[in-house]
Amino acid sequence: MFPLVAPAIRRLNEAKYPAIVITNQSGVGRGYFPDSLIHAVHDLMTAQLAKEGAHIDALYYCPHKGDDACACRKPKPGMLERAASEHNLDLRRSFVVGDSYGDIQLAHRVGARAIMVRTGYGEGEIQWHSAQWPAPPDFIAENLNDAADWILRQPK
Repeated sequence: MFPLVAPAIRRLNEAKYPAIVITNQSGVGRGYFPDSLIHAVHDLMTAQLAKEGAHIDALYYCPHKGDDACACRKPKPGMLERAASEHNLDLRRSFVVGDSYGDIQLAHRVGARAIMVRTGYGEGEIQWHSAQWPAPPDFIAENLNDAADWILRQPK
């Protein structure tokens, strides 16, 4: 886990923002790793966050390959719509934080505010692809901590 992730999530938890992970994991569908690995990683992430007083409210993942005809693979909104239904969320009042333009597209598709982080794939996405983005993110953050700062400054 990147440094400052747990403190950032803890601050969002304390402010009563649900912290939900939405992730594409096509390695399952391609047979690169078993479904159980996703659960093991989630358990490890949960334990690491708990040590720092933070928690994730839910994790949703799409195991399908990019060419599968599913409704859940980001940037399709299936996982976010499921999360909204199961956690009583208004997606128009929500934030999507990600490191790929697909995450930004997902936010735009559901009317959420979009935040691109420079960590992970983010810096490369910004440097190499941002000139072709049809719509920019609402905010570009250095990392999740910076994203949490921005979220917490927005009107609730």
